Amino acid sequence: MATVDPLPWKGGDRHQARRELATILQAVASGCFPPADGTVIVLQQPSDRDAGVISFTGSAVVFADTDPAWVAAQLPPDDLSAPLSAGFLAGLGERLGRRSHSVDMLTCAPAATGPPHLELSELAVGGNTPHPRVTRALHYRDDVRAWQTPGGVVLIGRGIAGRWETAIEVDPDRRDRGLGTRLAEAARHLVPGDTTLWAQIAPANAASVRAFLMAGFQPVGAEALLSGD
Repeated sequence: MATVDPLPWKGGDRHQARRELATILQAVASGCFPPADGTVIVLQQPSDRDAGVISFTGSAVVFADTDPAWVAAQLPPDDLSAPLSAGFLAGLGERLGRRSHSVDMLTCAPAATGPPHLELSELAVGGNTPHPRVTRALHYRDDVRAWQTPGGVVLIGRGIAGRWETAIEVDPDRRDRGLGTRLAEAARHLVPGDTTLWAQIAPANAASVRAFLMAGFQPVGAEALLSGD
């Protein structure tokens, strides 16, 4: 059985779970990671929408409305990768009536000062938004804003535990020209100052990984979200 640390929370008090998870993420963004001793922290979901697993080196956080004892029973103590294994995510999803679509690389970068070094025009965000990337973001984030430039779109919004998150999309005929990096850089200028911007990236999307790394984002872990769709 894995070492599981259920942080104190009261049933139904999502605000405390949100604060606990936000505190962990803020510490990680500052370079202070949980001890790499195999501990799995179990938190209630920070919102009805958000449930999943975030794994760091030698530790993990499960944020889901489930029994910590059940979590511990599923995780072998000698397998640090177990919290993001297909079997555990499938079992957790079954308990929650959700499913995991992918395991993403989790990265972050500090906000940048001044205007973006890219000409952007803001898109109207709503029910008739014209871009599928923005439509998808509305299912996973609050306070979504989006901008376009010839050949690409960049957006920001508040996701897990209220953190600022970004996503970009480059048109197929404009790829391999550095636009992805410029969009990721622009995102750092579009969030409020003195904050951290997060990005989840599919590891197999090598072009996107390169773009975000070149834009100053640093890998800090991996993340799997469990959705109801």
